[in-house]
Amino acid sequence: MTLSLWLSLVAICMMGAMSPGPSLAVVLKHSIHGSMKSGMLAAISHGVGVGFYAAASLLGLGALMLQFPTVYQVLVYLGAAYLAYLGIKILLAKPSADELQVAQQSGSAQQALQDGFAIAFLNPKLAVFFLALFSQFIDPANLTFKVGMIMCLTVFVIDTGWYLIVAALTELSKKRFAFTKSSPWLDKVLAVIFIALAVRVLLTT
Repeated sequence: MTLSLWLSLVAICMMGAMSPGPSLAVVLKHSIHGSMKSGMLAAISHGVGVGFYAAASLLGLGALMLQFPTVYQVLVYLGAAYLAYLGIKILLAKPSADELQVAQQSGSAQQALQDGFAIAFLNPKLAVFFLALFSQFIDPANLTFKVGMIMCLTVFVIDTGWYLIVAALTELSKKRFAFTKSSPWLDKVLAVIFIALAVRVLLTT
């Protein structure tokens, strides 16, 4: 892969990572409700999920999903259900300050890792996207392990890097504007965003 081709891949991956959607909402949720660490853990696990689909598309998973649309649809519906679950969970949660602190200390890291990976894994559109994207840069007959690793690592680093920046900027904003982790209006906004994203996923499927 030439440098010019790689830079083109980088540009496209950056635009994809920076586009707002469920992934951004998940990282913001953990950055605001938890901490910068929780947001960064969600960012890393999301990058792993995206990198998984990048690698899987090189191995033919994207083409396989196109041949078996039922599998694709099931994953899409599961993804929408997970988004709705996150939104409803926020709406129904009314912990006291002590309960909130305990929950954050014991479960925020694990939950952040789970949510970050799940929101990527339950988005099979990524496999189809990478199938179409990579076909513009490589000839499958000439694909080597080295080129495949470069492409997958590029995807992982850019996606993870962007959301790490989001987590860091969110932490700075919390300090600058004195956001609290248990702000009722902010919780409701996040909940509505998750539920709206779930509806959008269903309507655009």
